[in-house]
Amino acid sequence: MRKIPTTRLYAFIDGRLDSSSKDESYFQTYHYSIMDRKNASPPGNCRFAVPKKGRLNEKVMEMLSGAGIEFHREPRLDVALCKNLPITIVFLPASDIAKYVGEGNIDLGITGYDVVEESMVEVNKIMDLGFGKCKLCVQAPVVDEIKNVEDLAGKRIVTSFPALTKKFFGPLDAKKGVETKINFVSGSVEAACGLGLADAVVDLVETGTTMKAAGLEVVSDILSTQAILIANPKAQHQDIVDLIQRRLEGFITARNSVFVVYNISNHLLAKATAITPGKRSPTITALDDGESKSVSALVPKANVNDIMDQLHDVGATDILVMNLSNSRM
Repeated sequence: MRKIPTTRLYAFIDGRLDSSSKDESYFQTYHYSIMDRKNASPPGNCRFAVPKKGRLNEKVMEMLSGAGIEFHREPRLDVALCKNLPITIVFLPASDIAKYVGEGNIDLGITGYDVVEESMVEVNKIMDLGFGKCKLCVQAPVVDEIKNVEDLAGKRIVTSFPALTKKFFGPLDAKKGVETKINFVSGSVEAACGLGLADAVVDLVETGTTMKAAGLEVVSDILSTQAILIANPKAQHQDIVDLIQRRLEGFITARNSVFVVYNISNHLLAKATAITPGKRSPTITALDDGESKSVSALVPKANVNDIMDQLHDVGATDILVMNLSNSRM
């Protein structure tokens, strides 16, 4: 079967950049969409990396949809073009995104703060996104009753975060004159102690269920992490980076807030507005009776019922709450 003589094909396939030369049959069967460049980023587009699967993917997809970043992802392709903006969405493993952004292959991306710190690349940390919150912790078997993390210096540690683990244990090793043995595994870290492969592990803890099931307990926290938006310091599409930041900030504000409206007598206004100060300040409008005001303000969605009760108790009436679909602040 003849080879395509002078063409080298580039495609994101299953999260990696495939630049190998393929024969014509392979090209027609698996890379037919290369003909119309569906799997490539147009030269003028901002390249935006998002997790292709895992704990962050679902939340990121919801956030992008809420922020009006619309795209359609073709089967088997890890690149999608936005319908309404000059943005190319690139689906990558979350653990690779910080490296791609730091090296300039991607303009901006969403990944965990832990991944950024582990990758040890220079990126601009633009904003926290408020989900995927957990902690990177040193964990040891409960039966060993280890209460001081210094007792683990010089021991065997298994982790998916070797750089952060080495950085954490470095000062402890220097203090004791020992060398901690750090071994990397890509998954099922919590099983290492039970299998006799490690004296302790360094892993992420969200609810603690997996840790407790493995008979482990936290000895020390290394860092707190959550999903963050990052950008290359020399990104060529700063206007798009700023636009995405504004849209995500607007979506997050709308998701976490509600709009409360109520009426209050003039002499009780100060007490009521102390309960609803708003994002900057409440909006106050005089009513026709001359004795009351209508007040509207943003309040945290998580506390809205308590706030309504407090407003009622200070004398507010006609208290209404409205959900927000989006915002710009």
